[in-house]
Amino acid sequence: MPEAKDEASERAILSVDTSLPVLSVALLLGSQAVGGVTLAGRESRNEKLLPSIDWLLSEAGVARDAIGLLVVTRGPGSFTGVRVALATIQGLSFALGAPVVAMSTHEAFAETVSGDAKSVLVHGDAGRSERYVSGFDSDRETLAPSLMKREAFAALLENYGREIDIDTTLESVNVAMLAARRAARIASAGGTGRYHDVTPIYVRLAEAEVRLREREDERRGDRS
Repeated sequence: MPEAKDEASERAILSVDTSLPVLSVALLLGSQAVGGVTLAGRESRNEKLLPSIDWLLSEAGVARDAIGLLVVTRGPGSFTGVRVALATIQGLSFALGAPVVAMSTHEAFAETVSGDAKSVLVHGDAGRSERYVSGFDSDRETLAPSLMKREAFAALLENYGREIDIDTTLESVNVAMLAARRAARIASAGGTGRYHDVTPIYVRLAEAEVRLREREDERRGDRS
């Protein structure tokens, strides 16, 4: 993976999020927002991500080779969506020689309270009466993305100064823009080294993997 250059934060920053039902793409020049795209619909990811990137770059008059930093969220969220974004950004990184900053989707949402000294709990619906939960204190992650029953989540919430409910916040923000702004600050501070991990954050196993493990357990039981 290419290393971030000092001047990366002064060049174009392209950011994408497809981990959530609303696809988002954002473009910054230095720390200034140039434009963004949001598209609702779970079927938007594969078909619309690259066209959205191309449209945004064209509208902004920014060539692909002017991109100095690529930003992507890696979950938790849609398994398919996370894979689509990571594969796309890694492909662009290889083609353009631009470094990647990859962060959890929850960390992008934490940017809405950037500069606030109070701790924040970011959470979203995971189905089955469970929540995806992460904790942050300024730019420090205090709780890695976790899966919690609602009762445990409610008890944990009492320990945090404020909360961000992804489900109620999603339609009012461009998640890719939040990630881009956070990445710009990180790059300016020379802290991109801890953001090179591009493995998905799933937290919960995919249904297919759960069924596979159940069948393997059954086969082991039959042999015992």
